[in-house]
Amino acid sequence: MKEGDLLNHRYQLLERLGSGGMADVYRARDLMLERSVAIKILRSDYSSDEEFQERFRQEARAAANLAHPNIVTVHDFGLESGQLFIVMEYVPGADLKTLLRKRGRFSVDEAIPLMVQACAGIGYAHRAGLVHCDVKPHNFLITPDMRLKVTDFGIARALSTIHPGDRDEVVWGSPQYFSPEQARGQAPSPASDVYSLGVVLYEMLTGTLPFNASTAEELARMHIHTAPHPLGEYLPDAPPLLEQIEAKVLSKEPSARYRTADQLGRVLQRFGTVREATPAPQPTPAPIPIPEPVADFLERTPSRPHAPFADPAPAAVYEAPPPPLDFDWLTIGLGLLAVFAVGGLLPLWIAVYFAWNP
Repeated sequence: MKEGDLLNHRYQLLERLGSGGMADVYRARDLMLERSVAIKILRSDYSSDEEFQERFRQEARAAANLAHPNIVTVHDFGLESGQLFIVMEYVPGADLKTLLRKRGRFSVDEAIPLMVQACAGIGYAHRAGLVHCDVKPHNFLITPDMRLKVTDFGIARALSTIHPGDRDEVVWGSPQYFSPEQARGQAPSPASDVYSLGVVLYEMLTGTLPFNASTAEELARMHIHTAPHPLGEYLPDAPPLLEQIEAKVLSKEPSARYRTADQLGRVLQRFGTVREATPAPQPTPAPIPIPEPVADFLERTPSRPHAPFADPAPAAVYEAPPPPLDFDWLTIGLGLLAVFAVGGLLPLWIAVYFAWNP
């Protein structure tokens, strides 16, 4: 396959985005739906195995059922000219490994939000019963607005059916990132993906891998037996809580780690929230320097004792004026009317009195 070819009478290959040991990735145009897509075309020596073809179809169907904002959507898959291909959502940007090569490493505040997104996508797959088996920065696509999407679900598991006894990096994933149980040849579990996420986080923060060796066998031995250097050796200001999280994730025994990526994501999200809520220490303000003319004047001027101050005169007490009288004129009027009424009847009462007492 090359640029310009028409795949499956539907997908026009536009440009090669990348090439690896097992596949080539192209940006293509879906002529039927008129949209951009990414197509991964596997090498013919992998595609010719019938058992692998069936396993690849199973894994592609399972991956196509994953609908999550942090997972690259699978649109289609098939076989063309003896080569298997899988059609996926086209994600603009670059993979995390490319960004690490350019930047060296990420700060804690930059790495944690990206890892929370990776855990969200992989955790969703764990809830659906899928294990990625090949978690590495090459499979994390980062958009220009720092959204992360996980790709290549199930391909490593499908490849393992070709030569189950062969511990080749193509079959068993990348030895730099696989878990101790994968290094032993055991079946991976969600805790295996958690370990690989820990390796990716370690590399993001330090700019180096926890284990480096010249052969896949030596890397496998180190994953099984060797403890990685603590984060503090590379980052003196690494938060102690983050060192504890990383040490738990990189535990040799799966039962000692977080069981799923969802659990790790919640722990990292709480860590990021606490870190944002903790105010940064404010620097002590520097003393304001005294200008030299003022300093010279202060040195030449003899200090004189201050005369004692006389007791201040007592302040005059302010007396508020009495409140104005509030007359109820209605009551007063009724009282006067009653007086006049009674007074007007007084002569009548006197006349009655003398009439009965002559």
